[in-house]
Amino acid sequence: MRHGKKINHLSRQRGHRKSMLANMACSLIEHKRINTTVAKAKALKQFIEPLVTKSKEDTTHNRRIVFAYLRNKYAVTELFREVAAKVGDRPGGYTRIIKLGNRLGDNADMAMIELVDFNELYNVTKKEAKKSTRRSRSAKKAETAPAAEAAPAKEAPAAETEENKEATE
Repeated sequence: MRHGKKINHLSRQRGHRKSMLANMACSLIEHKRINTTVAKAKALKQFIEPLVTKSKEDTTHNRRIVFAYLRNKYAVTELFREVAAKVGDRPGGYTRIIKLGNRLGDNADMAMIELVDFNELYNVTKKEAKKSTRRSRSAKKAETAPAAEAAPAKEAPAAETEENKEATE
């Protein structure tokens, strides 16, 4: 029974598990998304979220703490430069897990884990679609309303001018 055991051991000893999570976190930071099993993705999410939070404040102390977990100076540099700049205003939830189905060989549940702010498909389409629809609706209403009011006003003086010409002739 697993009463009170919060960490998923992933059928590995402590050293192997820590190294595997560190390697997966470095790959995630480098490639912005990776495919893995659902259990490993959930463990990786718990592993990397605090590190991304640490990277928001770029101090030597935070860099050393993150380096102790990742053990890869290129991943630490990438995390503090690019990733921290994108997630600076986000209060949490830096990763997203999307389930992909089962693996052919052993039928394991597969998932894709990605950094949320680096997915242009989700971020750009939703924001631009909302902005463009709001602008186009308001622009159409604004164009139709003044055009309807302005059109009779322009026609009326033209009609009066023609009547005046006929009356004078």
